[in-house]
Amino acid sequence: MADGFEEMVDAALAFFVQLQANNSKAWFEPQKAHYKEAIAGPAGFFADLLAEDIARLTGQAHSPKVFRIYRDVRFSKDKTPLNTHLHVMWQPADRDVLAPSWFWGLSPDYFVVGMGVMGLQGEDLTRYRAFVDSWGDGLQDALQGANDAIGATISDWGPEPLKRVPKPYAPDHAHGDLMRRKALALSAPMPDDWRARGVVKSTVDHVRALLPVWEMFDKHL
Repeated sequence: MADGFEEMVDAALAFFVQLQANNSKAWFEPQKAHYKEAIAGPAGFFADLLAEDIARLTGQAHSPKVFRIYRDVRFSKDKTPLNTHLHVMWQPADRDVLAPSWFWGLSPDYFVVGMGVMGLQGEDLTRYRAFVDSWGDGLQDALQGANDAIGATISDWGPEPLKRVPKPYAPDHAHGDLMRRKALALSAPMPDDWRARGVVKSTVDHVRALLPVWEMFDKHL
């Protein structure tokens, strides 16, 4: 059943289409009030609601974050000042680097829900590889289950994978594709009937479908 957040989605998509053609602060300033009222404000409410659902499903408190529209261009060749998407993240309250986070993304090009661990380095990356080595079969089963349920696939978010399986693991490791990664996140498109089902319910259903993968991370990583 529609929950009202479809209005936020529609407003965001229309806004970002215009922003893609007019990505400048001069264009945005007269639109800022509309952005805050129709998009950023409802997104904050949506993030708070989902934090409660995610906490209920995982048994762990999660902190919501709605990403800013302003881009950090300090180290980027692309100097366009504004993001043409709406992104929301829910992170475990303890902020453990190896604790998986949840993600919701909307743009004119995609509408997805995701989950995973990002940007692993040093000891955290070593732990991730040991996790894949020991629990790779169960992880692969969970990933396949999420794909079967909602079409979830491993995302290209995060650093580029290595070209080879890292030592001391065998070059032909059974889970070499997972072993070469420095992040592991998966995402799935929102269902075609998200408007009739409601944005919240559609998102929660995706979270539920991704839970077996989350549980592998939570219990064994």
